[in-house]
Amino acid sequence: MNGQHPAFEPLFSSAEMRAVEEAYPGYPDSMCELMQRAGTAVAEVALRRFPDAKSFSVVCGGGSNGGDGLVAAEALRLAEREVRVIQAKSGERDLGSPDVIVDALFGTGFSGTPRDGAAALIEQMNSLEVPIVSVDIASGVDASTGEIAGPAVNATVTVTFYARKIGHVVAPGRFRRGELEIADIGLAGGETVCRLGRPGLLSLLPRRDESGNKFRSGSVLVVGGSPGLSGAVCMVGEAAFRADAGYVTVVVPRSVLPPVELNLIEAVKRAAPEGENGQLTSEALSLVAELEPRAHALALGPGIGRSQGTQAFVRELLERTTLPAVVDADALFELEPRKWASPVVLTPHSGELARLLGKDSAWVNEHRLAAARECANRFAAVTLLKGADTIVASPSGEVLVCEEGTPVLATAGSGDVLTGVIAAFLAKGLEPALAAAAAAVAHGRAAQLIEPQVGVVAGDVARSEEH
Repeated sequence: MNGQHPAFEPLFSSAEMRAVEEAYPGYPDSMCELMQRAGTAVAEVALRRFPDAKSFSVVCGGGSNGGDGLVAAEALRLAEREVRVIQAKSGERDLGSPDVIVDALFGTGFSGTPRDGAAALIEQMNSLEVPIVSVDIASGVDASTGEIAGPAVNATVTVTFYARKIGHVVAPGRFRRGELEIADIGLAGGETVCRLGRPGLLSLLPRRDESGNKFRSGSVLVVGGSPGLSGAVCMVGEAAFRADAGYVTVVVPRSVLPPVELNLIEAVKRAAPEGENGQLTSEALSLVAELEPRAHALALGPGIGRSQGTQAFVRELLERTTLPAVVDADALFELEPRKWASPVVLTPHSGELARLLGKDSAWVNEHRLAAARECANRFAAVTLLKGADTIVASPSGEVLVCEEGTPVLATAGSGDVLTGVIAAFLAKGLEPALAAAAAAVAHGRAAQLIEPQVGVVAGDVARSEEH
């Protein structure tokens, strides 16, 4: 797209895409012209991707997506391929035995659950176990949310037009798209509230200058730890350093100090009063307040535990701290909405977010975008929902999605590394949503650089070169 910032890529909803089409010169008469270009692009991709395919079945719905499919079918015939067109509206169900299926059943305007006839066609397409080329988006996926309420096509390739849609990137829809190709059909412009965070986000980070010092490079205060969970604060502290923080101070319960001293060499360590279970309580607030003036960001929660005394400590600290804070792990447990003294970034996985919203994790996994937005609005905090499609939602309603992750990040301690990176970026002065999104990109990129992509532990990610 012309003028696109290298740090961001717009992700369009159905309504935003419709506005772009309506702004095209000559609309609505020009829709035939756009349909011709779209259908031709689909056929070109199908022929390039599957050059040995001799027969195609094109499943067409009744809307403009079906019209794209009819154009694609004609282009495939002109390329001397055998083509069978299945018109869903007429009740046709016989797909034959094609080498490739073109899915033009639903387009970006679809939402909800497919009706019985369409659902049967989707299930039949999937059951043939041949490559499927979806037009614009896999049928059954909501383009505006990525949600799937019923049967959905398992696309091998999706050919979309002008730009990516939210449903191409946000789960569970992202797992139905296959490989994605974007075809230019002459559209331009458009505004979105959801954007993809790209590696260019890292260029927004302030760099050290010759006149700087360790404090001006970003000072992070890490608060957490409890017996048996000392590694979490060590991971956060190391990741903050690796993400270019110049100074890290770690506050842990007194009994946890010895292993932290041994495993986190560069950080300053301070022992705090602890409760009977070895976890932090409100008695530690005065020590944290003493350390805050020399810090620029707070990382709260790694390994902190879930006792009632600890929950009170977390609540009171967030009500009074003057530092932008990233809140993770057990600090999220039983957290309730309140007036924060400073900007807050919450970093839940789906189970933690489900507890914050009083729902179950299955609902969160099925409605990831809605869940992240609800949390951001309810808690008045930037919310980073972890996953292959890490979602960063702001209370303003704006959303950044980051898809740099890799399956190797599904390992113990990976979230602690991410917390440390976010804290370092906050300490460098990056606005909370940008700090969270940039950290997600850096976290994923760092993991991608590790070879081989097996047996990876969180410490490998913290020490990877991308940070």
